[in-house]
Amino acid sequence: MDAIDEKLISALRENGRASTAMLARLVGRSRTSVQSRIERLEKQGIITGYAVRLAPEHGLGAVRAHVMIKVGPKEARAVTAALRGISQVRLLHSVSGEVDLIAIAAAASVAEMDQVIDRIGALDGVERTNSSIILSTKFER
Repeated sequence: MDAIDEKLISALRENGRASTAMLARLVGRSRTSVQSRIERLEKQGIITGYAVRLAPEHGLGAVRAHVMIKVGPKEARAVTAALRGISQVRLLHSVSGEVDLIAIAAAASVAEMDQVIDRIGALDGVERTNSSIILSTKFER
């Protein structure tokens, strides 16, 4: 990957629906060159897909939270599988530090989020959780 590829990926992060012509202008290359680069990045598995990003109030739930999860020894795989079964858990990170996993959860109300957090805490292998409600998103790329 070179600097042009990085600019192209950055532009696609900002607007995944940008036309090839617009991308070509942004990176200073021809449309054909940009299309070839995108195809190469897809074939190499660097670009794995394109997605819709919804406003928090549409589809992701009105209440979102980071749920930090401490997992017992050798329990990460089972806890990850169990979290995959909780539809309100939208994203799961494995992290270093005092906790092992950080889940991003979305629910329609504070009461539902409370139930989701209780459900996560009750999973076999979860030692403890610590949650933070997301008040606002300043930006997302």
